Amino acid sequence: MTTDIVQIEQLLIDMNNASLTVTGRLIDASNATLYAMCTVKNSGVEKEFPCIYKPIAGERPLWDFPDGTLANREYLSFLLSHWLGLHLVPPTILRDGPYGTGMVQMWIDIDPEIDLMSFYTQNHPRLRSMALFDIIINNTDRKIGHLIPTPDGHLYGCDHGVTFHPEDKLRTVLWQWAGQEFSKDEIALLHQARELFEASKRVIIESLIDLEEIEATIARIDRALIAGIFSQPSPDWPAVPWPPF
Repeated sequence: MTTDIVQIEQLLIDMNNASLTVTGRLIDASNATLYAMCTVKNSGVEKEFPCIYKPIAGERPLWDFPDGTLANREYLSFLLSHWLGLHLVPPTILRDGPYGTGMVQMWIDIDPEIDLMSFYTQNHPRLRSMALFDIIINNTDRKIGHLIPTPDGHLYGCDHGVTFHPEDKLRTVLWQWAGQEFSKDEIALLHQARELFEASKRVIIESLIDLEEIEATIARIDRALIAGIFSQPSPDWPAVPWPPF
């Protein structure tokens, strides 16, 4: 999977224009998570690639998140990763499909040689970037099974529907950097993320999440910058999602 910006932008266009055919369902998912094929024709050449389709109509109501908002949060998580140049979230769009509007995300094949139960505990640069990303988006559900290391050495994360809550609710399996100081590059990235929410991408973000959630994200980034360290587990809520895989 390439991280070339031009190719990603073209892929997003293809995903938006493709016909979407549902071929299966991931039965372990708590919300309707459908396996589908995207078929698109460019310059007379037809190509097909797999994706995940999560229709809003299939979202299970949650007590602490507004109904029908999970797809928007997944899409915003991708956009933020894309804008920051992290490329931690597979290409994702919002579009209509066989069961209504929903999130459509590129399917990524995991490296079968990697043992996730060992991998997630490592001091890996991409895992560290994921941990920082989760602080920004206030990820309440970073499970081991939401990590997708690929055969070419890249790392993606999936299932970002429960993010951007106005209350601090970070729950993750990636605590190996807790209390460690941010690097200069990480501090710069936090400043960049803040500017996106405060100004340059504000209009787009306002179309996806509530104003309260935007302001809470900015405040969360500010607190992280003041602290200068990776978040530490809170005694006020479970630090690790259950089940952790």
